[in-house]
Amino acid sequence: MNRGDHPTGANGDVETFDHVIVGAGQAAKTLAAGLPPRETIAIVEGARVGGTCVNTGCTPTKALIASAKVAHQARRAGDYGVRVEGVEIDFAALMERMNAIRGDSREGLERWYESSEHITLVRGWAQFTAPRTLRVGERTLRGAHVYLNVGARARVPDLPGLSDVPWLDNDRLLELEELPEHLVVLGGSYVGLEFGQMFHRFGARVSVVEAGSQLMGREDGDVAEAARELLAREGLTIELDASVTRVESTAGGGVALVLDGAQGEWRLEGSHLLVAAGRTPNSDRLELGRAGIEVDERGHVRVDDVLRTSAEGVFALGDVNGEGAFTHTSVNDAEIVLDQLHGGPRTLSARHAVYNMYIDPPLGRVGLTERAALERGHRVLKATMPMRSMSRAIELGETEGFVKVLVDADSERFLGVAALGVRGDEVVAPFAVAMNAGIDWRTFRTTVLSHPTIAEMMPWTLDGLEPAGDQDDG
Repeated sequence: MNRGDHPTGANGDVETFDHVIVGAGQAAKTLAAGLPPRETIAIVEGARVGGTCVNTGCTPTKALIASAKVAHQARRAGDYGVRVEGVEIDFAALMERMNAIRGDSREGLERWYESSEHITLVRGWAQFTAPRTLRVGERTLRGAHVYLNVGARARVPDLPGLSDVPWLDNDRLLELEELPEHLVVLGGSYVGLEFGQMFHRFGARVSVVEAGSQLMGREDGDVAEAARELLAREGLTIELDASVTRVESTAGGGVALVLDGAQGEWRLEGSHLLVAAGRTPNSDRLELGRAGIEVDERGHVRVDDVLRTSAEGVFALGDVNGEGAFTHTSVNDAEIVLDQLHGGPRTLSARHAVYNMYIDPPLGRVGLTERAALERGHRVLKATMPMRSMSRAIELGETEGFVKVLVDADSERFLGVAALGVRGDEVVAPFAVAMNAGIDWRTFRTTVLSHPTIAEMMPWTLDGLEPAGDQDDG
């Protein structure tokens, strides 16, 4: 088939493909590259190729975080014996850099799809009309296999007055042309904290509002508190246990949150409001009922251990299935599906959770939290080491944070690791390998790693293992 030709079924008006991928996010390329080149593939995208990661997530935000890091280091230059005469932020220039990077990534993906003879890139929003049959504009596509890779969007909380003010989500924040004077962030988790620190380093005042008693609600309390302390020391205002009762406009054209906390009701005013209150899967846009595809109570498409949905021949990958809201888990979903199609053994349940939060210093995480490990009944051994005890962190002048390692006392295998500190996003990688390979902690302890690095201290950290929490030592 020549690229641009559309195969038709017996009905004449239905274009038939071996595979239809709905959504051109990160799982799509992995899937398309792994499918047999002799088979026809349609990739449907109604927005921008590359999905969240390339357009509004990993690529643009990490580009901005890099700019923020440079500004922060320049302000600290005196700590290293370097004189810098003032630090100025060119907001337009750093946004231009970010746009160039994400534009290059998106255009590279588009070129790859359009140059592949067996791939047809279909522009438009898809809805099911029947099992494995989708309407995209004036076209109808049918696939022997269909893959849902439609991602998620920012959740809009039901707050009185929110619809009457010009609030921002993570997408619209990336389109700003001027630096906010005072950015109020609603939500104290990953999106909110990364943007909050970033914009503070650009020169904005930043206030983070969290309804819970700690930031980063799914993390252990000691990790969350260490993150709160370092952000507060940097100058961000953190409001915990603060529930929003309503949202209002201010006389100066800004936004005010009316909050209810321990001190009663009070107002927090800012020039801009970022709503970072979680994500909502885009499953509601697909008319899944027409295809017999089930969703859970949060709208995530239900999948089994190899990403099959309740409808024959239909798989769900990435954020829409609720099994991991990260680029690397989306890509791994595609690898599991490809393996399953070829009779391989890979499964979703065999995957260890691994992710990072890119505040600075970053948080790297793999496996279970301490709280989750204890709740599941493990006899947990725990070891911690502060970054200030590591020579490489001292040399870098970045001694915030700590590493915490969790081990199962019975199997002697790793349960989880949290690394909040310089290179924390990289430090968890060898633990992820050890967990995947089933390496016990005693074997890991004998590993010799190069000096001077943060990673070299990870085997040494294990010398501090002791029972965690209030548990029976057996």
